[in-house]
Amino acid sequence: MGDLFDLPFDDPQEPEPPANDEPAAGGPHVYSVSELTSEIRDLLGTTWPDVRVEGEISNLKISSLGHVYFTLKDERAQLRGVMFRSAARTLKFKLEDGQQVVAEGQIGVYEPRGEYQLLCERVEPRGLGALQLALEQLKRRLQAEGLLDPTRKRPLPTLPRRIGIVTSLTGAAVRDILKVLARRYPNAQVVIAPARVQGDGASADIARALAALGRVEGVDVVIVGRGGGSIEDLWAFNEEPVARAIARCPVPVISAVGHEVDITLADLVADLRAPTPSAAAELVVSARDEFVTRIDRLRQRARGAVDQRIRRARAAVHQLDARPAYAGFRGGLAMRGRHAAEILARLERTARDTVQRRQRQYQALRVRLDGLDLRRRMARMQMRITRSDAAMRTRLTERYHAANIRLRSAAGRLDSLSPLGVLGRGYALCWRTDSQTLLRDAADVAAGDALRITLRRGELDCTVTGRPDRGDEHDGLRS
Repeated sequence: MGDLFDLPFDDPQEPEPPANDEPAAGGPHVYSVSELTSEIRDLLGTTWPDVRVEGEISNLKISSLGHVYFTLKDERAQLRGVMFRSAARTLKFKLEDGQQVVAEGQIGVYEPRGEYQLLCERVEPRGLGALQLALEQLKRRLQAEGLLDPTRKRPLPTLPRRIGIVTSLTGAAVRDILKVLARRYPNAQVVIAPARVQGDGASADIARALAALGRVEGVDVVIVGRGGGSIEDLWAFNEEPVARAIARCPVPVISAVGHEVDITLADLVADLRAPTPSAAAELVVSARDEFVTRIDRLRQRARGAVDQRIRRARAAVHQLDARPAYAGFRGGLAMRGRHAAEILARLERTARDTVQRRQRQYQALRVRLDGLDLRRRMARMQMRITRSDAAMRTRLTERYHAANIRLRSAAGRLDSLSPLGVLGRGYALCWRTDSQTLLRDAADVAAGDALRITLRRGELDCTVTGRPDRGDEHDGLRS
């Protein structure tokens, strides 16, 4: 504890020269460069606290810390601008030399150089909106990489056995797709990778879901999309992570963003674009419809050929029946017909028994399938997540309270060891003013010495007038 009082609390400071702000008698006030620059800065900031400036960007530089420096110019003047990292992070597009923009911010002064500049908070492109310009820049970059090349688009599988879907589980798009598939292609298996399709982080969620479906074995085609909305609602499908995830998907991808007017970047990169999620499901099963139509045509042709052969055979039978040599032919034919009817009845019973047995097997399989229902599995997973979340919150609360108790205990111990606590109980520190040496013995000072006394609050500069042990007439300190 003694070491805590060996040195003063504050470092010695150089004495400051007396201020001489008063102007010479009868003369004008003389400013220093700093004073004048500071007043100009305050005047500009007060006069133009929020100003919008239009111009062309030139001399664009981005520092290693993320700050953006540039010059705004027109045909007659130029203005320096700076956009600090916190504001530059909000830009939706990439600044480039030659862009016509409208910058909004405050006029300020860079005092080390005496230059006025625009401290930008927002920058918007002139003409195209920020989102549209960002989209055009991304399109050019992906076009240069070949991701928008029509030759890289893959054909859809003829009869897909397993269909992947990337969309929100709470939206109407997934219900529309499942309704069409259940009506048009009930034999297909459906694998759903849920993802947010709107708001912050939606693009990363969609890209993650696409990558997950690409790793599922047996998936033949993927539908990614959502229902209609404004361009801001659909913007997740215009972002780079979604476009690259579609391009990396190992199977054909159908983009089904439900807005027929706006073409998203996902539509351009995908192997096929559908105007709505329902239309995407129709496109997936269109090849099956062609097969069914062809089978129907072949069946009609076969039936017509069989009917024609039956008519020819029936005419030949009538001709033979008219001959005298076949007088008993009808009786024999009737007996054959009865025999055929008995065989047909047995066949019907066998077929009926087979159908009933298959129905029982179907019911058993249906019961097993209901046990694997996705909605029930999702409910069980949600229940487990809720229990885990409650347990985690309880554990975090317990750890927080334990840490708070330890912090309070440590703060109490630290306060009890603080030298300020000693001073608060009425003690004081005394040292020589000239040597900054802490005094412990009254014999180390003489009358007339200058001392400094530090109390709990504040300090006193004192002069020694005497010591009680010497019996001086005026013993004590004089402040």
